[in-house]
Amino acid sequence: MKEIDVSKYEKKIELRNIAKNDFQEILQLQKQCFPNMEPWKIEQLESHIEIFPEGQFCVEYDGKIIGSSSSLIVNFDEYDDQHTWDEITDNGYITNHDPEGYNLYGMEIMVHPEFRRMKIGRRLYEARKDLVRNLNLKSIIIGGRIPKYYEYANQYTPRQYVEEVIHHNIYDPVLTFQIMNGFTLKRVNKNYLADDNASMKYATLMEWNNVDYQPINSKRHFKTSFPVRICVIQYSMKKIDSFDDFAQQCEFYVDVSSSYQSDFAVFPEIFTTQLLSFIEEKSPSQSIRRLTEFTEEYISLFNGLAVKYNVNIIGGSHFVEEEGKIYNIAYLFRRDGTIEKQYKLHVTPNERKYWGITGGDEVKVFDTDCGKIAIQICYDIEFPELARIATDKGANIIFTPFCTDERQGFLRVKYCAQARAIENQVYTVISGTVGNLSEAENMDIQYAQSAIFTPSDFTFPRDGIEGECPTNIETVIVGDVDLEILRRHRKSGNVTQLKDRRKDIYEINYKK
Repeated sequence: MKEIDVSKYEKKIELRNIAKNDFQEILQLQKQCFPNMEPWKIEQLESHIEIFPEGQFCVEYDGKIIGSSSSLIVNFDEYDDQHTWDEITDNGYITNHDPEGYNLYGMEIMVHPEFRRMKIGRRLYEARKDLVRNLNLKSIIIGGRIPKYYEYANQYTPRQYVEEVIHHNIYDPVLTFQIMNGFTLKRVNKNYLADDNASMKYATLMEWNNVDYQPINSKRHFKTSFPVRICVIQYSMKKIDSFDDFAQQCEFYVDVSSSYQSDFAVFPEIFTTQLLSFIEEKSPSQSIRRLTEFTEEYISLFNGLAVKYNVNIIGGSHFVEEEGKIYNIAYLFRRDGTIEKQYKLHVTPNERKYWGITGGDEVKVFDTDCGKIAIQICYDIEFPELARIATDKGANIIFTPFCTDERQGFLRVKYCAQARAIENQVYTVISGTVGNLSEAENMDIQYAQSAIFTPSDFTFPRDGIEGECPTNIETVIVGDVDLEILRRHRKSGNVTQLKDRRKDIYEINYKK
């Protein structure tokens, strides 16, 4: 008898985190599980895995997704017990996810109707419980549907219906399942989910407590402030004779930043064009290609300075050649020695005409030891969509290295940076070049007044300006911005632009 090939009988089942290529299957699954409710939008699913990927699970069976769950972390004490689903999930985008919160909040869990006797839901709940244990969170909180309530609404109030289910006199597919998985009832919420007609818009607030939770004396338990110190360098473009001269000037400013115990040192846009003062090339386009030859020296210099002086450096920006194209790239040099880069997306007519610059195509947000930040180079800050995308990805500070030659151009950068700070409830930082560089074609004059901007509200400086350099003088400013104050402002400021957006009538479609 031939050996039996058991592989043809195998049907692999796997619980894993959701990936981007799962989105279409997730949407189809949702339509099958909740045919009368509005499904996810692709933008919401993208936001989930960008902000909290480890909290999004799916079960794949024989190559097909048959179950999924979505969640975020919150500090539940900051929410009203009678919250709605929209409030606690930021309309499903989870931009209110708080990595230092205490509670995992379950947004949704679903299992394909044909596979509901395979304990798929239990697998998903166990994955959530394991995540809570691993992250040392206090509990899982959910707003559970009661989808059979419409059949009993003429007989029972929501509270009476829930009691009947708890006493096993009525079977509710959701509430019964949650009780069997160790959740306890906290209260009944009304108007929880607007399109949940089967539950008559009611939901049960349920909690599963992590008995392994250990209070830790960490920053999140006692945090009253989270200051971040920023040193903004208003850099003078003066003639130098070598790369060593440039390195000496840069190290001086990094040393100054470090001496003030700054978390970030911020240099201006294309300040490396100072190197053109000793490059004998009159053609603007050819001089920029010559400038790109210093890319490795520039990166090595600033990476070494970041580690040596223990400060994160926004390395202004530098022209870089990649596959025959020239890009304007801003580098983040972390003090742990790692490096990131952000391409300038919008190329100005001047950059295109004189230098042949090519634009990038991705809005990035970077993790640092002082939270999430974004870099938007000069012209990019004048496009409000970019700052909104970065904020939705979690950025608390947007750094804008800039280079302008006259006052009108500078004011465009300044006013737009201030507007971005207000409309996105973030801090914005602008750093520009001053002085003259007569040896370099198209870089001869500079105009700047570098600054740190805040939202405009009572908790921030009166004019929304944390610090501001004198105009056109080589100098630095040092200022503290507080991420904890920013977090509170987003929740309870006099105006709350992020929470009050009308996503029901408009949205930004970010094409990656």
